[in-house]
Amino acid sequence: MGSAGADRGVINVEDQEHSAPAGFDALLGAAREGQESAWQRLFADFAPAVAGYLRVQGAVEVDDLVSEVFIGLFRGIGTFVGGEADFRSWVFVIAHHRLVDERRRRGRRRIETSGTGTPHEDTPAIGDVASAALDRMGAARVVALCERLVPDQRDVLVLRIIADLTIEQIADVVGKSAGAVKALQRRGLAAVQREIAREGVPL
Repeated sequence: MGSAGADRGVINVEDQEHSAPAGFDALLGAAREGQESAWQRLFADFAPAVAGYLRVQGAVEVDDLVSEVFIGLFRGIGTFVGGEADFRSWVFVIAHHRLVDERRRRGRRRIETSGTGTPHEDTPAIGDVASAALDRMGAARVVALCERLVPDQRDVLVLRIIADLTIEQIADVVGKSAGAVKALQRRGLAAVQREIAREGVPL
């Protein structure tokens, strides 16, 4: 970005602290104008959560997928309408789609290399859940407890906690109704609670 960015009127990296817009609407406007500092701010704000979501969902090329998400944001920023909550939801809609694409690519490769025509079951790692008891546990322990969830339940819980989305935003991401998302969250938490109870650890 460097000097080429400066030629376009983009703010230099060393001036970012003083030039990056304070409010989200101003930040969004600056990003639409192609300001380097605005995009770096958006990346700093959203990339860690996106990477965490992809990682606990078992993505193989996390960094590549994060880059693809921001390429999608860059391409679509001109048509985006909404506030900060809407933008966060849009970020994870794109992230979810890129994750699905990667899983499909991996599935096709397994079919091509196995010679049987039967794909192996995906068993991606799973993230934390919205429970104070689970929050107190180590990440590895949480993953081990949640590994047995069905994919829909896993997706909802990861988006709820790792991505910090609302029920309505999750519904947009996974293409389900808010009621269906609530039911998946409830069943996912119940399944985790049963695992904890079975192992003798109170929730």
